[in-house]
This record gives sequence, C-alpha cells and structure tokens, in this order.
Amino acid sequence: MKNSSDLQEMKKKGEKIVMITAYDFSSAKCAEAAGVDTILVGDSLGMVVLGYDNTLKVTIEDMIRHSSAVRRGAPNTHIIVDMPYMSYHVSPIQAKENAARLFLETNANAVKLEGGSPSRLEAIAAIVDCEIPVVAHIGLTPQSVHRFGGYKVQGKEVKDYERIKEEALLTEKAGAFMIVLEGIPEKLGREISESLSIPTIGIGAGRYTDGQVMVYHDILGISDYTFKFVKKYQEISRMITEGIETYSEEVRTGLFPTKKNVYFPENDDLKK
Repeated sequence: MKNSSDLQEMKKKGEKIVMITAYDFSSAKCAEAAGVDTILVGDSLGMVVLGYDNTLKVTIEDMIRHSSAVRRGAPNTHIIVDMPYMSYHVSPIQAKENAARLFLETNANAVKLEGGSPSRLEAIAAIVDCEIPVVAHIGLTPQSVHRFGGYKVQGKEVKDYERIKEEALLTEKAGAFMIVLEGIPEKLGREISESLSIPTIGIGAGRYTDGQVMVYHDILGISDYTFKFVKKYQEISRMITEGIETYSEEVRTGLFPTKKNVYFPENDDLKK
C-alpha cells in the first residue's frame, strides 16, 4: 500500500499518479485489482449514489459508511476520505474532531477538504497537527456551488487566476501533502503543479498535473453526468439495462428459471 510519502516521491520521479473515486465494496475491489495508486471516497456520492442535486446533504455518517465499505473492498490501496460540508467549517477544533472520526472509523490513509481561505488553512494545519495526512482541494470546489452560481470553471479572470495560485501555495505551507485541482484552465494547472513540491491531482485541470482523478461511474458510463473533462472507457449503463431487459423478458415468458436454476427439479432427487 502506498503512503503519502510514496505519492510525493512519484512526483519527484515524474511518475503520474492514478486516483479514482469509488463509493462501495465492489467498485473499490475493481479499482484495487486494476492497480490504481489511490482511491478517493468523494462526497460526490451524494449525487452519484444517493441522487441529491449537489454534495451538501452528505453527512459524516454517510462518509463513514461508504468509506468503510471501500476499505473492505480495497484493503491494500491508499484511501482518501472527503470531509463533508460543515464538518470543518466552524472551527479548527471541529475540524480535528471530525477528521479524527473519519480517519479512525474508516481506517483511511488521509482526509480531504475543500478551499484555500484562511479558515480552511487553519483547518488543514489543525488536522495535520493531529498527525492525520490532509489533501487540499481548490479551484472548482463543489461545496461552494451556491456561491459560484453553479459548477463553473474557476480562474478565468486574472484576479481569480492569481488567487487560486496563491491558495495552492498556502495549502502546501499549511501542511497538505497533496492537492486536487478542479475545473481550472490548463495553463493554471500547469503553473501550480510546477510551483509546488507536493503532488497535484487534476480533474478538469489539464494535462500537466502530477496525476488525474476520475469518478468510477463516469469513466464506465454508469452515471448520467457529462463533463468535457470526462472520457468514457466503457458504456456499462447500456449493458446493465440490456441485461435487465433480457431477464425481465425471460421471466414474463417463462424462460427463466430453467431446470438447472432450481433445487431438486425432480421428485426422485429429493432426499428421503
């Protein structure tokens, strides 16, 4: 299993880091078998798995339940757990308590939180002070969806461009060992990646970050979400639908179950 130092060493060697977002036992099991470097249990599970309009309704309990399942499916893979909305916003003490709970109850390797404002930097430093590795997340931060007015690319204006660059430097200084860059211009993603000593993981941040993260359901064609930065490697949703349609037809026409699908199909097979 890789640790935070291993991931940082990959940046030094110029080796790309593969991260995937997964939410349950079966997806984690597949991700580990495929040899990804790290799994993120994202609060995006609120939208992808639970059907919410955004990530804001996800709770600590949700994250613990899903992250624990992911750990059972991927016992030998580095796992990062998202801190959900309002679990670190009130105070550094709150951030410490919730990070410790996530860390201990899920057996994760790190936690992740969004934003680079002064209060977020305090939260990062406080959690690191508890000996818990922290991944930062700046740019398009989904928990800020209402402030942004939707899921919009960030850093297009000079003021925001420079602010995001500064936030990246400050999160590293606060103690984050890795940073996710989401929904920003490729040039900005490259400049940040070259300016930091810690690894950058891009999602819609271009080709020059130190690694990439994609959602399991997006790359396999399971979710309904379509984003410019997503490449679908399979169309599993169609395969699933077709399989269920075939099953339904066979039940209705009596083709299923057959003799081989039932126990003791003949009376003579019954034990006396």
